[in-house]
Amino acid sequence: MDTKDVLLELRTKNGLSQDDLAEKVFVTRQAVSRWEKGETVPNTETLKLLSSVYNVSINTLLGSPRKLICQCCGMPLEDEMIGRNKDGSLNEDYCKWCYADGTYTYSDMDELIEVCVKNMVNEEFSEEQARVYLKDMLPKLDYWKKYDELSDNGEFEEFKKKLIEEINDLHIEGMPKVESLNALVGKFVNLEYRLPSGEKVKFLNDQKTYLGNQLESEFGGDRCFGILADMDFIMVCTYAEGGADPELVLYKKR
Repeated sequence: MDTKDVLLELRTKNGLSQDDLAEKVFVTRQAVSRWEKGETVPNTETLKLLSSVYNVSINTLLGSPRKLICQCCGMPLEDEMIGRNKDGSLNEDYCKWCYADGTYTYSDMDELIEVCVKNMVNEEFSEEQARVYLKDMLPKLDYWKKYDELSDNGEFEEFKKKLIEEINDLHIEGMPKVESLNALVGKFVNLEYRLPSGEKVKFLNDQKTYLGNQLESEFGGDRCFGILADMDFIMVCTYAEGGADPELVLYKKR
């Protein structure tokens, strides 16, 4: 799809008139009209504003001329999977799992490989094949080639270690000791809890990336413990297979 068609479709889908959009991105209605006729293309700064307005990548605005992949884990990127900078803008080089709110979440390639392997294994791709593939592919990606330049000198890893200590110090009955925390996107872990009043609520932001893990209960059975945390809180819950029937165990502000 050409840029002019993308821009027209997005404006229509979002229920905006040409005047409405012009006001949001600080241009004239005539400029919007010229984009949609294919006479001109928005400049770089305007593309950034349009990306924010529509919550899509600049690559999408331009008709997807590039095949985006995460430069940390190699995952193909669609708009809803793209990581965000501290100002909330999309960073088209990384996925939400590897780059969250301006922070790189992996500093150990072997740790990343172990996380990725679990999601790659299938009937046609064994665990060993996945591991060999990742060990060959990851060093070729920009993040790992520029690791010394992009690294935060271990600050994020220290934060994770402190968070793990805080969680284990809660001594929740039946919950095994937490050994690691992985990046988890809110959309995939934002369970709906039933309050005593019968009202159902969600506590997370679908667009945000959290740290968390799933642990089997020491009591056995089919329920698991789910741990989620960020700079502001620690949350522990239990749930059945597939996140069914979730129950909140603890919500603690940090």
